[in-house]
Amino acid sequence: MAAFTTFLKFVLLSLIFLSTSSFYYIDRIQNLIRSRQGDLEEEPLNSWLLARYVYFERQEHLNNMCRLHSSHYAHTNMREDTQLLEHILVDRKHKLLYCYVPKVACTNWKRVLMVLSGLSNSSDASAIPADVAHKPGTITRLSDLDPEEAQLLLDTYTKFIFVRHPFERLLSAYRNKLEQHWLSSKYFQSRFGRHIVKHYRPNPTNHSLLWGDDVTFQEFVTFLIARENMTANEHWLPIEDLCRPCYINYDFIGKYETLYEDAEYLLKHIGEPLLKFPRGPGSNTSSQLNKYYTTLTSDMIKQLYDIFQMDFKMFAYNLQDFLGYEVG
Repeated sequence: MAAFTTFLKFVLLSLIFLSTSSFYYIDRIQNLIRSRQGDLEEEPLNSWLLARYVYFERQEHLNNMCRLHSSHYAHTNMREDTQLLEHILVDRKHKLLYCYVPKVACTNWKRVLMVLSGLSNSSDASAIPADVAHKPGTITRLSDLDPEEAQLLLDTYTKFIFVRHPFERLLSAYRNKLEQHWLSSKYFQSRFGRHIVKHYRPNPTNHSLLWGDDVTFQEFVTFLIARENMTANEHWLPIEDLCRPCYINYDFIGKYETLYEDAEYLLKHIGEPLLKFPRGPGSNTSSQLNKYYTTLTSDMIKQLYDIFQMDFKMFAYNLQDFLGYEVG
């Protein structure tokens, strides 16, 4: 065990010294890890060191993609980026900044931030009602601060974000906001559903024009790839636009696919190991991908990919898993 611990420490030190290196060196280190996979299985105490490697690799991949596509971005004044500042939540007690992304467990992270910031009488984050967690003004946002203080926090606080496969996140937004017949869906069906039916459905019924509560996934995607001015909404905007990961140097990148493990690691890292991240019934969106995306033409999928391509690239997602081929 001591020998393998020494080996992993060597790997982590290598990662630190190679933090600005090319993928060539990252690949070599990754191959070293894989070559010792048997040791990993025998010595679970080293899982923390391996987790550090995984989180470092996510940051390194993001940084490389941002450098590779630097011409894609125009210079942005962070102080004037209202959308970004409104999406970054502040926990002064733990010196944390969280850029929330809808459909990536943001309700539960808002609950956790309320507990961390002392905004809830309960230490059980799961006991906080969703409408309370989402209520405007409950949690401080960077947009609430003057520009100088906001910049100071961006420079000195720990910044984190959680991401998700772009097409899975998009499908989750559609199912939650347009397909379901929930009270919370009514606004989206009225605001977007009626418009989609009117402009993208031949011979709509009076009921559909009035309520907009039967929009198909294909119609929704047609609406998105038309790129009208009104298409923008935080529930389906790319993370690239919401959280500016090529401008904000996020210290921690969590993934929806490893949500609970990543949340546990982060909470331990900030000194709150006893705080439990809420566990829900789980999403079945990933199992529904094929059902919905097979209703789209290959050209529609290509155009949709173009909208989210930087999210795919920055966070190392692909289409191979459920399409059987890559796009772009």
